[in-house]
Amino acid sequence: MAGSALDTTPEVDSSPEEARARLVDRLLADGRIASPEVEAAFRRVPRHLFAPDEVSVDAAYADDVVITKRGPDGRATSSISAPWLQAMMLEAARLQPGGRVLEIGSGGYNAALIAEVVGPRGMVTSIDIDSDIVANARAALDIAGYPNVQVVQVDSATGWPAGAPYEAIVVTVEASDIPPAWADQLAPDGVLVVPLRMRGNTRCLTLTRDGDHLTATDSVLCGFVPMQGAGANPVTRRALRGDDVTLRIDDPDTRSLDLDALTPVLDGPRVDAWSEVTVPPATSFESLHLWLASQPHPYGLLAVDRDRAVDLDPQNWVSCPALLTGDSIAYLTIRQLDDTTWEFGARGYGPHAAPLTQHVVDLITVWDRDHRHQPGPDIRVYPTGVTIPPTRQPQLLVPRHHTTTAITWTAAGDHR
Repeated sequence: MAGSALDTTPEVDSSPEEARARLVDRLLADGRIASPEVEAAFRRVPRHLFAPDEVSVDAAYADDVVITKRGPDGRATSSISAPWLQAMMLEAARLQPGGRVLEIGSGGYNAALIAEVVGPRGMVTSIDIDSDIVANARAALDIAGYPNVQVVQVDSATGWPAGAPYEAIVVTVEASDIPPAWADQLAPDGVLVVPLRMRGNTRCLTLTRDGDHLTATDSVLCGFVPMQGAGANPVTRRALRGDDVTLRIDDPDTRSLDLDALTPVLDGPRVDAWSEVTVPPATSFESLHLWLASQPHPYGLLAVDRDRAVDLDPQNWVSCPALLTGDSIAYLTIRQLDDTTWEFGARGYGPHAAPLTQHVVDLITVWDRDHRHQPGPDIRVYPTGVTIPPTRQPQLLVPRHHTTTAITWTAAGDHR
């Protein structure tokens, strides 16, 4: 009788052609691919040839990241980005046949996609600081049929002036700053697509020249392996409550706090406050994280072990916004009211938990009223030393070595 015995037939991977077709169809259905040129590139380039040998065909063509190298601490140092994000970045770069493109952060697959779009008259250069990654990318590109893509081992912060100017520069590592070489090597009407880390929050920005600075025309939540070499700027990590919780800090003002005083607070009594701001399931509210990061207040991100610290109940177990004082912490949380409704709130610990928690709730309320249904903040990147125009709107300035990023929030009634 059918179903009366276990099916012991081993699962068999799809063929590369079948898996690739399914992936592209999904990217089209989800709106990630918008142009026929990018669609054609995804249908042609064999992604599985750029993945490590132990990665199955189906895993190589899943809409997810593929790790290609890890450091001694186990953290990823190189990867093939998720296809949805690669498609978005290629569309944002406005690639044209015959274009000159610099990819910063190599792996081979993304460079092959770019080469398909710019065609035989175009020029694609991919650079990386890691000799292993460069060698593997070169080998995979040759096997896949892209010998004309140039792969160079060099510190990513220097760019590659020999091929400049570039109509597009596509950065596939997380950057905390924009090195001068990138802007210098960008054509006057060129596009810089870069995952920029701003106070711990990474957004893939589509940047174009705007007088003496760069202005973002698009911003997408993303995650990438961090930049190495001269452009490296690692976040500060501090363990709280043993190894159950890690606090990540990405700005000098917060680093100046006495973080030792925060270590025991999560073992103390808690304070909860609720905002009456609700959200249905499977709804994006990523602008709330950036809004909380934009406040003139010491700030960090919590990563919580879900198995060992379930009582903390952060809104995001991997990267949860938190406001800090020298002895207290309050972070974003969320609770389910019914099958279709969740409510934002804040949970605090420490001597000043009550006012700090209420402050987070007040910020949630302002976000809901003024910014939740808006396009998001205006993001501009100014070279260090350039005067940033004053504004009455809420604004965060993120100073780095080479640039200062200005994140300005315009209330609903102030949008033109």
